[in-house]
Amino acid sequence: MEPQVRRVARVIEPQPVVEGAGVRLRRSIGGWALDYLDPFLLLDHFESDDPDDYLAGFPLHPHRGIETVTYMLAGEVDHKDTIGNAGTIGPGDVQWMTAGGGIMHEEMPRPRDGRMGGFQLWVNMPAKMKMSRPRYQEIAAADIPVVERPDGTRVRLVAGRVDGTSGPVTEIYADPEYLDVALAAGAGFAQPIARGHAAFAYVFRGEGEFGVACDLGYRGELDGSLVRAPGLVVFGDGDEVRVRAYESPVRFLLVSGAPLGEPMARYGPFVMNTRAEIQQALLDLQAGAFVWAEGRDG
Repeated sequence: MEPQVRRVARVIEPQPVVEGAGVRLRRSIGGWALDYLDPFLLLDHFESDDPDDYLAGFPLHPHRGIETVTYMLAGEVDHKDTIGNAGTIGPGDVQWMTAGGGIMHEEMPRPRDGRMGGFQLWVNMPAKMKMSRPRYQEIAAADIPVVERPDGTRVRLVAGRVDGTSGPVTEIYADPEYLDVALAAGAGFAQPIARGHAAFAYVFRGEGEFGVACDLGYRGELDGSLVRAPGLVVFGDGDEVRVRAYESPVRFLLVSGAPLGEPMARYGPFVMNTRAEIQQALLDLQAGAFVWAEGRDG
């Protein structure tokens, strides 16, 4: 039986926002157009050659009940937290932080060769794990496998599996796939995605046809949606995503994950299941008892 191709359900234009101490971003998930794509809470794209757009950074701030995924394209981010972690991530690096029961951290961008760019994705956590121990998976660019195909397609594989190769990020509840896909002009790309999983593509270079139903080698009329950067493509359900580039190359993130299907209460950097749990997070923050400690593991 032929796999069912995932068609395009929505295309969303990112909205400009200012966060942290004055960082200018483009937001596709977590804004007015798309508040939540279970389990994904937020997707921000930061990219600028103007230091005034990002140097103020994200001073010390709390998180509880979520995971944050930072993927760098250019520049560097210095980070540290209140449980003793510190470091720097640079071009091509990934940091997958599980905030769990509570963490305070800061992220301060600085340019490299005058450039800064990357993405931050927030992933919801199930109720049974929201108060778990925080942890980091920090992956250097050299440790992220790259799959190259004869037609010039190039896939950086953060999480998930492509052509028998697995990404280095593991043991995440949502069973995520996180790919950075670059297609040359005229190339096509097909990727299986588990039925029932939420899936989106974020186009950040060029343009391509998404939700292609016919054979990828066919060059007739469009039967998918032509999407130009920057744009977020939300896919309907099915077994496979298909993308095709035409006269110009296209580069995009392809992300999928298992929905939680749980109640959600959200207040800024706190994402829990009930309003009472949000109130408790605020009380813990005021009392200086917010950061995860032994004996509070849920």
